[in-house]
Amino acid sequence: MKRLLLPFILISIILAGCGSEDATGDIKALVDDYSANKEAEAASITGTELIIGEDQNERHSLPEDEFFVSIAPFINYTHPCEFHSLTGCQGELSSTEMDVRITDETGKVHVDETMTTLENGFLDFWLPRDKEYTITIAHEGLSTEGTFTTFEDDSTCLTDFQLK
Repeated sequence: MKRLLLPFILISIILAGCGSEDATGDIKALVDDYSANKEAEAASITGTELIIGEDQNERHSLPEDEFFVSIAPFINYTHPCEFHSLTGCQGELSSTEMDVRITDETGKVHVDETMTTLENGFLDFWLPRDKEYTITIAHEGLSTEGTFTTFEDDSTCLTDFQLK
C-alpha cells in the first residue's frame, strides 16, 4: 500500500509547487523578456495565450484574471495590428517619456504615472479582464485619449492613439 501512495504523494507535491501565482509571475516575466528583447525568437500574444516560435508550436496560457495590452502612441506613423508581436512590432516613439492615465468604466484609476516607452515604442500593461478602459497619454504638449476593452477576443496591440 505504501508503494502505491508514494507516486501519488510525489505527484501531488509537484503539482502543488505549480500554483497559479508562481505560473502567473513566470508568464509575466516571460512576456516582459520577449517584449524587451528584439533579438529573441518570434513571440506574439493574444487575449488568451503567449505564442512562441516561428512555427508557433510553444503556447502558454495567460492569467485568467488579467489581460495584456501593448500600446504604441504615435505622432506621424503607425502600423495596423491586432495581436501584438512582442519581437516584431515597432512603434514610432522609442524610449520616450509620457504621462499615462488609465481608468476603468467605474472610474477606478489603474495607471497614473510617467512612463517611458520600450525600445520598440510600446507601453505594456497587465489590466483586469472584461472591462472597458479610458486612456489618456500626454507627451511634450501633445495628447491623445481613447477607449479600449480587455475581453478575451480583444486586440492586444493598440496602435491608433495619435498624439496631437
